[in-house]
Amino acid sequence: MPIHVRAEPGTVAPRVLLPGDPGRAEWIARTYLENPVPYNTHRGLLGYTGRYRGVPLSVQATGMGAPSASIVAEELIQLGARVLVRVGTCGAVDGALQPAELVVVQGAVPLEGTSRQYLRGLPYAPVPDVEVFLALLRAAQAKGVPHRAGLVVTEDAFYATTPEEARAWAAYGVLAFEMEASALFLLAKMRRVRAGAVLAVSNRIGDPDLVPAEVLQEGVRRMTEVALEAILEVE
Repeated sequence: MPIHVRAEPGTVAPRVLLPGDPGRAEWIARTYLENPVPYNTHRGLLGYTGRYRGVPLSVQATGMGAPSASIVAEELIQLGARVLVRVGTCGAVDGALQPAELVVVQGAVPLEGTSRQYLRGLPYAPVPDVEVFLALLRAAQAKGVPHRAGLVVTEDAFYATTPEEARAWAAYGVLAFEMEASALFLLAKMRRVRAGAVLAVSNRIGDPDLVPAEVLQEGVRRMTEVALEAILEVE
């Protein structure tokens, strides 16, 4: 049994959605899964397995940041996970992104220390599995939900980056900032599994408040449904 995700072998499905927030993990499981069964509560890293359209599926909270997400991903892979899709929120730096709009992540700039430690400082370009990325993009297009595909920055320190520093990344094609994707993409390549990410815009970098709760929840609903449709396409 892994140290942090204390699940028995066979209790985690091959396909897993990865929200950061344990409350969101519980909401996804109870809203979308048939007969969700909890397999982990240790450290608040809530994990559930059920079925979506008859297919076994797990939902596992990762906590905040690349260090926590990488621990969870490593242990899920030990338990048999083979397709991992992050479903989270992000802060927009591209001025055209609207509240609750979705970002289908095409690549993640690794401004975090977890990837640096795994790579021993080597340069690297973390990208999602191409089949997962295309499945997410197709699902967003088919549902007609507002979305953009492109780059994000993954960072460690939520309050360290100034709004001006964050917005400067828009000149290099970055749409938003978040805290887990680059490490997840790297680990998936290293462990020979598939990973992707779709995010809902929760605020603009520098705004003191998140978007209204009901607006964000609608974005989370759309994001979750896009991820669910996409993950069923990927073996």
